[in-house]
Amino acid sequence: MNKQGTKETFESVLAHVNTNSRPSELRITDIRFADIVGIPTHCSLIKVYTNQGIVGFGEVRDNAEKLYALMLKSRLLGENPCNIDKLFRRIKQFGSHGRQGGGVSGLEIALWDIAGKAYGIPIYQMLGGKFRDKIRMYCDTDVDGKDTGTAMGEALKKRMEQGYTFLKMDLGINQIAHEPGTLSGPAGFVQEVRDLSAQWRNRFNVPMSRELRSKHFDLTNIAHPFTGVHVTEQGLDMLEQYVAEVRNVIGYEVPLAIDHFGHIGVEDCIKLGRRIEKFNLAWMEDMIPWQYTQQYVRLAQSVTTPICTGEDIYLKENFRPLLESGGISVVHPDMLTAGGILETKKLGDMAQEYGVAMAIHMAESPIACLAAVHAAAAVENFLALEFHSNDVPWWDDLIISKLPKPLLQNGFIAVPDAPGLGIEELNDEAIAQHLHPEIPGLWEPTDSWNNYWSNDRQWS
Repeated sequence: MNKQGTKETFESVLAHVNTNSRPSELRITDIRFADIVGIPTHCSLIKVYTNQGIVGFGEVRDNAEKLYALMLKSRLLGENPCNIDKLFRRIKQFGSHGRQGGGVSGLEIALWDIAGKAYGIPIYQMLGGKFRDKIRMYCDTDVDGKDTGTAMGEALKKRMEQGYTFLKMDLGINQIAHEPGTLSGPAGFVQEVRDLSAQWRNRFNVPMSRELRSKHFDLTNIAHPFTGVHVTEQGLDMLEQYVAEVRNVIGYEVPLAIDHFGHIGVEDCIKLGRRIEKFNLAWMEDMIPWQYTQQYVRLAQSVTTPICTGEDIYLKENFRPLLESGGISVVHPDMLTAGGILETKKLGDMAQEYGVAMAIHMAESPIACLAAVHAAAAVENFLALEFHSNDVPWWDDLIISKLPKPLLQNGFIAVPDAPGLGIEELNDEAIAQHLHPEIPGLWEPTDSWNNYWSNDRQWS
């Protein structure tokens, strides 16, 4: 190529780059938060500010604590946000499984958003391009107000009429605990957990006392193998009948995944799995804690329905035991726990090597949703992305963009070609209407977190 051609190519690239100064001179100057509720639960939205006026948007995972992100501010201030992998390696030691991965993951997303805006390209392009132009969404539908399988089936049928081509519902011991003879276990334990769970779901309308919060955590933190709760034949009959009624309404062709079985041991999971495998299910999700690899192997070898887990696993290497053992057929990360966008992309590629599909868990705002859309576009073995806010009419109002509105149309979200996530700005007016009642601040200063320091190295 001649010198003139080289110059033209260079200038054509710069024409699409935000050169308020230059991307190499970008620096992080501040990190602030806004806590909202109702999508369907509590999420902390993140703004990462830079010296060039570019702002990146991120989000701490649903029902997590923004402290997990605040504690990382001093590790990021003054750094170039475009050095995403470098900064991720610096902060990833401060994340962990479940909601504790939310701070690292949410900030990683904001860094990608800044980089995309600085260079004028969508995130998926920085991941190597896309395999698809639109992302299939699967619609989660909880059991509230749906005491029969027929009622649930009618609710799911309405989802299908809205264009959804993939569905998920809850099926578990909470649905039968009220019926005598369906469960066996320590006297009063099941009903106590059920009553406390109902109060927990209503905690923003009727605040729970510290004593009730503590009791809720004590009871619900007992892992599945240790509760002593078992499903009787009568209980299995009721759960089987529930699924049969659902399929009678929606038919057998649409994929139907099932979640929220309750804290029962692997033997009861196998019993239930065998009862409902005739209903052509897409997967059974999180039947036992993800850490029990060999129990997942037992489960997978005992039923024919695909087994799915992963929303609480942090970092791709922690998925490897389940993949190597053959314990799952569908890997199911939540981007706001797994480590963010690049870690989810790497996980999908790793799962493909084991012949395992990837679905993505998502119960948050459009920020996390669009981050998942970009990762899903860049992964070949992608199956479907969760949508948990179908009944939240203001969900789309949280962002300002040139993207289609509603963002989700006919069961799909189009992959954005706009820079970064595709969000131009957050809608502070809409956010202000849905602030957490106990955390009402909107992008308030976080200067008290600017100067924390420790020798973070984990080796001598």
